[in-house]
Amino acid sequence: MPIENIKSWTVVDGHHIHKVFRFPDFLKALEFVNRIAVVAEAQNHHPDLLLTWGKVEVTSYTHTADGLTEKDYTLAAAIDGLIA
Repeated sequence: MPIENIKSWTVVDGHHIHKVFRFPDFLKALEFVNRIAVVAEAQNHHPDLLLTWGKVEVTSYTHTADGLTEKDYTLAAAIDGLIA
């Protein structure tokens, strides 16, 4: 799945993908992190998450490959689906 198939994710240095999600408050952002956790566990692929007030930053790459794989794009699409 190419990057064009996932909304507004950025490929950084050809190594990982990154996206910032914005929310009206801390609690909504935390709820989103918890929903990401369920998806990540189901896919056995765990992104780096940064939670701050009203914002969640998600970074994903495949550690064993030290770069991007299909797993990252699949996870990104699933995370985007949590917003819809």
